Amino acid sequence: MSGLPKLDHMRSVSNFGLSVVNIYFEDGTDVYFARQVVGERLAEARGNIPDGFGDPQMGPISTGLGIILYFRLEDETGARDLVEMREIQDWIIKYQLQTVPGVTEVLSLGGYEKQYQVRLDPDALLAYDIQIGDVMTALERGNKTEGAQFLEIGAEQYTVRGVGLARSVEDLAEIVVNVDDGRPVRVRDLGEIIVGGGVRQGLATANGEGEVVAGLVLKLYGANTSDVIARVQTRFEEINKNLPEGVNAVPYYDQGTLVNKAAATVTTALWQGALLVALVVFVFLGGWRPSLVVVLSIPFSVGFAFIAMQWLGISANLMSLGGVAIAIGMMVDGAIVIAENVDRGFRESDPSVDQRDVVARSAAEVIAPLIAAVAVVIVVFLPLFSLQGVEGKTFRPLAASAALAMTGSLFYAALIAPSLANGVMRRSKKPREDRPGWIARTVSQAAGFFVRQRLAAIALAAILLVAGGLAGSRLGSEFTPSLEEGDVLLRMTMAPSISLTEAAETTTRVEKRLLTAFPEIKSIVTRIGRGEVGAHADPTNSAEAFVELNPRSEWRKGLSPEDLRTAISENLEGVPGIVVNIGQPIAMSVDELLTGTRAELAVKIFGPDSDVLLKKSQELQAILQQVDGAAEVQADQITGAPQLVVRVDRAALGRYGLDVEDALDALRTSVGGAEAGALFEGVRQFPIVVRFHEESRDTAEAIRRLVLESPTGARVTLESVATIETVIGPRQITREDGERFITVQSNVRGRDIGSFVTEAQALTDANLDLPAGYRVVWGGQFELQQQANARFAVVIPITLGIVLLILLLTFGRLKSAILILLNIPWR
Repeated sequence: MSGLPKLDHMRSVSNFGLSVVNIYFEDGTDVYFARQVVGERLAEARGNIPDGFGDPQMGPISTGLGIILYFRLEDETGARDLVEMREIQDWIIKYQLQTVPGVTEVLSLGGYEKQYQVRLDPDALLAYDIQIGDVMTALERGNKTEGAQFLEIGAEQYTVRGVGLARSVEDLAEIVVNVDDGRPVRVRDLGEIIVGGGVRQGLATANGEGEVVAGLVLKLYGANTSDVIARVQTRFEEINKNLPEGVNAVPYYDQGTLVNKAAATVTTALWQGALLVALVVFVFLGGWRPSLVVVLSIPFSVGFAFIAMQWLGISANLMSLGGVAIAIGMMVDGAIVIAENVDRGFRESDPSVDQRDVVARSAAEVIAPLIAAVAVVIVVFLPLFSLQGVEGKTFRPLAASAALAMTGSLFYAALIAPSLANGVMRRSKKPREDRPGWIARTVSQAAGFFVRQRLAAIALAAILLVAGGLAGSRLGSEFTPSLEEGDVLLRMTMAPSISLTEAAETTTRVEKRLLTAFPEIKSIVTRIGRGEVGAHADPTNSAEAFVELNPRSEWRKGLSPEDLRTAISENLEGVPGIVVNIGQPIAMSVDELLTGTRAELAVKIFGPDSDVLLKKSQELQAILQQVDGAAEVQADQITGAPQLVVRVDRAALGRYGLDVEDALDALRTSVGGAEAGALFEGVRQFPIVVRFHEESRDTAEAIRRLVLESPTGARVTLESVATIETVIGPRQITREDGERFITVQSNVRGRDIGSFVTEAQALTDANLDLPAGYRVVWGGQFELQQQANARFAVVIPITLGIVLLILLLTFGRLKSAILILLNIPWR
C-alpha cells in the first residue's frame, strides 16, 4: 500500500490468524477514490501472498465511528443453545437489517457458527487403511449437483438436472469412502457426524449470566446517524414479530441517544439564549418598538444560517448548533446600532423632515462601521477554518455556522432593520428629557475620571494585564473538554496466555461484581476477543465491556459521572489478573482512530527489536505512573502467548518418501479441521468440517501420535518426523508505516492533559535511555492540541493583520485602528 496517492499513514495489528491494516488518507480525500486505489493494489498484493496465508479483503464502507448500534439476543424460553441463537442472528436478523437504507454491514459476535462436523476416529482410519484426505475427497464427490443442458421433447424444452446434494446428517453418513473386500466403508464407519459450532476467537457475555449472541450495526459512510438509527429501530420492531417464539433482539446502545441529548441541550441553549438577549435588549432600549426591530434579527440570522448550512451540506450536529448558540449574543449588535441611531435621529431631527429620510440618513451614518464590526467578528473564526484532520472536522462546523449566522445578521442590519425601523418605530410626540439614566451617568463619571487621570488608567490596565497573564499561565490545556456520553466503556486486559473459556469466566465475575457494587449500572455486555469477521482485531485476552447506566435521577446523591468512573476503576483494582482502562464509548473510539489505542494519551516507542521495545515500554510505564494524574497506565502486551510448535525434520520425512506438505496438511486437517463442501438447508448454507474427534487432538501427546502414511504404505507417527515443543511467542505485532512500535497508554484524571504531558515528557527525557534507532512519539489528544497550536501560531497573526486592514479601511487612521486592537490583550 506504500506510495498510494494522498496516503497519510498506515497502521497494522497482527494477531494469530488475522492481520488488520488501517490506511489513513489525507483529509478531504473522496472515500470511493481511496477504496478504488486500495482495491487496485490489493489485486497486486494477492499475487504476492503465498497460498495459505490469507486473502486480503477491504472492510465495509464505513468509518472508525461507524458502529452506531449494538444489540443482543434474548431467549425467554432458555431452550435454545448458542448454535441455534447464532443461526437466528446470521440468517434472520442480519439479512433483514442489511436491507435498511444507510446500513452497510451487520457484524455478529458470540455463539457458535453452525457447522456439520465429521469427527473421525484415527483408529478406525488405521483399521480401514484410509487417510483423512480420502474422507474429504469422498465428501466432496458425494455432495454435488450438476446440470446436463436440456432436451427437446416435442414442442417443449426440458432442463436436465442431476441432484446429489446431501440434505441431512444421515445423507452425509451414507457417503461411501472406500470399498474393503466388497464391503463399502461409509463415513459413519469412520466416526460421528454432528451439528456443532465452529472454532472461534471471541465471544460475548452479559450481566454476569454467561454467554450471549450479540450484533453490531455499521452505517454507510456519509449517512446521517440519527436517520439510520431511527430506521434500524423501526426494523427491529418488525424483526421481533417474526422471530421464533421467546426470542427477541434487544438494542443496548446506540449513538442516537447521545446525538439527541446533545442536540436537545444545544437547542434549549438556543431558545434560552434568544429569550435572555430579548429581555436584555428590552431593558436597555426602553421600549417594545426598537426592541422588536432588534430581536427579530435572531430568528432571521438563525434561519439564514440553517438555510446556508443545508446548501453547504453542513449537518445540524453538536458543534454546528453550538456555533449558532455562540453567535446569538452577537447577532443583535448590528440591529442595535441601527435601532439606536434611528431613535437618535428621530429625537434630533426636525418634525417636518420625512421619516423615511431620517431612517435612511441614520442607517447610512453607521453602516460602514457596522459592516466593519461584523466583518471583524466573522474574520476571527479564520483560525478555526484553518484546522485540518480530526481537529478540523471537530471545529470547522462550529466556525462555519457562527460565521453564517453573523453574515445573516449583517444582511438583516443593512437591509431589513432600516425598513422595519421605518415601519415599527415612531417619533415621540412628547419631548423627552435629555437626561441620561443611572447606567449612563455611572459610565460617564468613570470614563471622565480615567480621561483626567491617564496614569491611573494605564496602571489599572497594566494590573489587569499582569493578573490575566498570571491566571492564564496557570490554566490547564486540553484539546477539547470531556463530553459526558451517559455510558461507560471498560477495557480489560488479561494474561496473554489466558484461554477463551477462562476469559469468559473472568468477565462474568467482573460483571457480577460491578452490578452488585454500583446501583447506577443498568446492564453490562462484554465483548471478548474478536468476531469471525469484523472491525476488531483483539486477541482473546482483551475484553471490552459496555456499561449501560441508569438515568441520573436514579443515582446516589452527589455522585458525578467522573466520580463513578473513578469508583469503578478503584473497585476493579482488587480483581487479580486484569488491567483496566475506563472511558466512554465515542471518546475511546476517537482515541483509537488517532493512535490505535483507546486511551487519552498514547506514547509510542518505535524500533526494530521486539525485546528492546518490550523492556523500554516497561520502563516508560513505570515513569508515567509517577506523574500525578496518571490513571490506568499500561503497555501493550506483545509477547506471552504460549504456542505448541511442530518443526518438521526434512531428512526424516525424506527417508519415508514424505514431504513438508504431507506432514503439515495432516496436522492442519486433523487438529484444526478443513472444509469439505457445504450442506444446504433451503437458502441457508453451512460448512462441512472434517477433523479428528476431540480426544485425539486436544493434547500435545495426541498430536505426537498423529499417523502419516508414506507412498510405500509405511505408517509413521508425527513425532518420528518432527520435533514438538511448547514456546512463548508473540501476542501481537503492531506497525506504523512499516515500522514496528509498542504503545504505553494512559488516561488523565484530576488535571489537564497539557500540563500532564509536559511533566511526563520532562521525566521521560531524564530517565528513559533509548538505544540508537529508537524514538518516542507522544500521541492522542495531546498530539491534536499540538498540531492545532502550531497552525494557530501562523494563522492568528494573519487574522490580526486582516482585522487591522479592515479597521484601517473603515477609520482611515492607523492610530484609531491600533487603539481598537489594543483591546485584545485585555479580553
